Amino acid sequence: MSQSDHVHDTAIAAEAFAAWALDETTSLPPSAASTVERLTLDAIGLMYAARNEDYIKSILDASLESGACFAVGHKALLTAQDSCLINGTAVHGEDFDDTFEGTPVHLEAPIIPAMIALGAVIDIDRDTWNRSITIASELVCRLALVAPMAIHRQGFHPTGVLGAFGATAAAGIALRLTPKQLASALGTVGSMTSGIIEYLAEGTWTKRIHPGWAAASGLKAALLAKQGFVGPRTVFEGTHGFFKAFADPSIAQDMSLLMTWGNHWSMDKIAFKPFACGTMTQPFIDCAITARQQIALDDIVSITAHVGEGTVHRLWEPLAEKQAPSTPYGAKFSVPYCIAVGMVFGAAGLAEFTSSVLADAKLQSLSKKISYEINPDDPYPRDYIGWLDIKTRDGAVYKFTQDCMRGGKNQPLSDGEIAEKFIANCRYGGLDEEAAKAAQGKISTFFTSSDSLSRDLFETLPI
Repeated sequence: MSQSDHVHDTAIAAEAFAAWALDETTSLPPSAASTVERLTLDAIGLMYAARNEDYIKSILDASLESGACFAVGHKALLTAQDSCLINGTAVHGEDFDDTFEGTPVHLEAPIIPAMIALGAVIDIDRDTWNRSITIASELVCRLALVAPMAIHRQGFHPTGVLGAFGATAAAGIALRLTPKQLASALGTVGSMTSGIIEYLAEGTWTKRIHPGWAAASGLKAALLAKQGFVGPRTVFEGTHGFFKAFADPSIAQDMSLLMTWGNHWSMDKIAFKPFACGTMTQPFIDCAITARQQIALDDIVSITAHVGEGTVHRLWEPLAEKQAPSTPYGAKFSVPYCIAVGMVFGAAGLAEFTSSVLADAKLQSLSKKISYEINPDDPYPRDYIGWLDIKTRDGAVYKFTQDCMRGGKNQPLSDGEIAEKFIANCRYGGLDEEAAKAAQGKISTFFTSSDSLSRDLFETLPI
């Protein structure tokens, strides 16, 4: 049976996906292996980067039981739940993880921690690792495209709610569930999805934990299904299904995207961030870094950013808070702050989002000069672009644009840049250069050796 025949056998989306995902004849896109290796390398680097942060320490201290699963960069062996929670929170904690160019959602933070936890108790080889993560990533991307921005508008964090389905799919494929079991697992995790975006009010920690919770929920749902637990097959399109609960009904839904598996791939549009902050801020930072080469800070009267309407409620309003963020984490979701960081420091890495930088007088002064206008032609969320008009004391206005997200489908980071980011993140988390390069080498070996097992990799990563 061909893939196209396969997916039209049923009118139920979870069953259509499960039949396709578990069909061993389903071929992966040519870029799958390299994309999964990048996702894995990026995720592990971020687990190291955040391992000493207060929010990770609080989760580690709240872990009451020991177990058999790994938290990267930590000695303790944990339960699967706590392993997922710590690893997933660490990956997403500094908002430096991947993003999907189509409508923003993160993939590595919920999916890879579920695979790490599962891989500590069953054998997961390289090929299964690649296949599980590729197909799970495709599910998350397609779910995000069903109703672009509708989940955000309803008040939920897409990575928290959609990521749980991705984690379920990855674990279900690795566990070799039957199609009936996988559809049931997806139905079950639909009742475990969570993550409201009220963190935006004060830049608090809750967004960070959403992918870790999604990873833990997804793994548990897959394990429940393997033992015969039954969930609703109509989790996506049902009268009381996921999109009824989690998506703003004013935005049209295209459920056909969940019925046509194998006709195209969306996961090859995963972007890797060059800057440690929100996705839609990235092109504006590139504009600012270019501008600082040409314009002195003292000459700037005002900066106007031309933006997509869909970004305003998360990244621009309330404007007074965005111009003077209350916390370093809140600064990551403030375009005025991110533009100012690019102008003042010429960088926007982990070191630029700290309390000491937040208090920098030049940065504070410049942030207050930055405002926005809505650009009706902005292609968001299909593409992410930047456009700044900078007015100087002599009355001149200078225009700076970035026509895509650097690190994304139109301007991807090179393998060397991905490796440099990994080493820098490991160093930020306290590994020395030798240990960081050793970790990189172990990950590379896992992806080049056909008999590698994930347990062997995570047992031997440096602490």
